[in-house]
Amino acid sequence: MKILISNDDGYQAPGITALYEALKDLADVEVVAPEHNNSAKSNALTLHSPLYVQRAPNGFRYVNGTPADCVHIALTGLLGYRPDLVVSGINNGANMGDDTIYSGTVGAAMEGYLFGIPAIAFSQTEKGWAHLDAAADKAAELVRRLLPSLEGAQIRQDPWLLNVNIPCRPASEIRGFKVARLGRRHAAEAVITQVNPRGDTMYWIGSAGPAKDDVDGTDFHATQQGYATITPLQVDLTDHDRLAYWAPTAAALSGGER
Repeated sequence: MKILISNDDGYQAPGITALYEALKDLADVEVVAPEHNNSAKSNALTLHSPLYVQRAPNGFRYVNGTPADCVHIALTGLLGYRPDLVVSGINNGANMGDDTIYSGTVGAAMEGYLFGIPAIAFSQTEKGWAHLDAAADKAAELVRRLLPSLEGAQIRQDPWLLNVNIPCRPASEIRGFKVARLGRRHAAEAVITQVNPRGDTMYWIGSAGPAKDDVDGTDFHATQQGYATITPLQVDLTDHDRLAYWAPTAAALSGGER
């Protein structure tokens, strides 16, 4: 069994080291991760500048690009083989609700999924790497459970993409896993403005807003109750329920044709 690990916090982040250590005895594991922090890069690919791959003293390979770049080049030539699983993380902070749209952690896992490979994005619910050992153990527990179903499935017709958020708690206080849907956040906080020494105004994106939809059944609610959440994701953004609603508009713009 072969696993590819990436992340968005960079190859030197404690989260990716902990994830590697937790998984290295379960399969043949390789790390290809960004050189620097690439949080909130989503699925971005670098198309107009060259990418370079270096190898760190610990054996990890790192790329001067985005999380999706790392997985993309790994799967299209760097590795020389097709891994059975792509794993991303462990992220320094939650990727719940609307976070998944922006997340580089999810973006790296999604790149594997787009290549037809099962993938998991792992995150801790708070920043600071508290109880990272417990989070890594939970990640290994899930991967260990899933590996038998992946064995021999080099060409899968039904890859899946999981978003997993683990509470920042000691292992004894994590109640287990719970399947949950994505919640929603309020709008982000106001942009932060500063003036640089040359008198130019600088803008910093504000912090993410608080949870808006955090009722029972959401990832926000379950992690607050001490559960690690498993949220299956899909890539299709089509609003299927509204296709019929917009059909008359399209027909009118086409001279009444349907």
